[in-house]
Amino acid sequence: MPRHASRFVVPAALVGVAGIWGFTFVVVADAVARYPMFAFLAWRFAVATVAFVALFPRVLRKLDAQNLRMGLLAGILLSAGYIFQTWGLAPDVGTTPARAAFITGLYVIIVPLMQAVYLRRLPRKATMLGAALALAGLWLLSNAGSDATWSTVDSLVAVCAVAYSLHMIVLGATDERHDTAALTLVQLVTVGVVCALISLLKESASLPADGYVWFAILVCGVLASAVAFVVQTWAQRRIPPARVALILVTEPAFGGLFGWWTAGVWPVREVAGAALMLGGMVTSEAVAAVAPAEEGVAFEPAMEGMPVPVVDDGRKPSALFEEGPTRRG
Repeated sequence: MPRHASRFVVPAALVGVAGIWGFTFVVVADAVARYPMFAFLAWRFAVATVAFVALFPRVLRKLDAQNLRMGLLAGILLSAGYIFQTWGLAPDVGTTPARAAFITGLYVIIVPLMQAVYLRRLPRKATMLGAALALAGLWLLSNAGSDATWSTVDSLVAVCAVAYSLHMIVLGATDERHDTAALTLVQLVTVGVVCALISLLKESASLPADGYVWFAILVCGVLASAVAFVVQTWAQRRIPPARVALILVTEPAFGGLFGWWTAGVWPVREVAGAALMLGGMVTSEAVAAVAPAEEGVAFEPAMEGMPVPVVDDGRKPSALFEEGPTRRG
């Protein structure tokens, strides 16, 4: 592709990916209103697994012990993230898709703060500014009105954000012995199996008969998972990872826009809070983009979401779980 064309085509493709991810908050909320939650997740990730292998058939050759072990650990944390997020969107207890999109996106802020504590390294001032903006936005979001105050349901999505943060830190601990595609496949399978087992124990779900449920499964499984991975991989070969991250940080904005649009409600305080939260996320990504090389900051691609700035502390992946924190520099 000519360089001048890639300047527009690659960002446009990434915006499309962010838009699909944002759209899934509305799609999932409607789907789990029609079909059992765990069964939906199981089908979603079964389809994602099949689509992923179809697009990357050679990935099966890379499923060695290293990739299986780290992929399984990351997959368990990812399972927790998707379960709590989807539970938060369920109609009997659900928050709104717009609120869920922004609360979930807090993992972009949480990861650098978690790593700063783990590495015993004071966060940069701009990182703290991003966190402060996100917290201010969260406060506005939690007091957005008498019918939209913070609830236990929002806390479920907050747990999802923490689970995603731990998931990203685990992935950030991988090295050249691990293959990104193989890790992704193991995670897809893990989430699908975990949700299928829970569904068998808790639900009485038959094959989906609702056309909209199948639409949601295909959108989430094929477009939001497999195709989005292809686009991210393709884009990162053509533009810097930091630019990819700054484009994909628009995911919560799309989630909010789709959520407010479908609900037909645009609460001013909630929109203002969401804007502050988005500003905090953008600040966090921008700080990492200009970090000095000696800080070892890299952008870790997420399964279905914004890449996250993580610090490579120079240790083997297993050391993250076997040793206490050490000081660098």
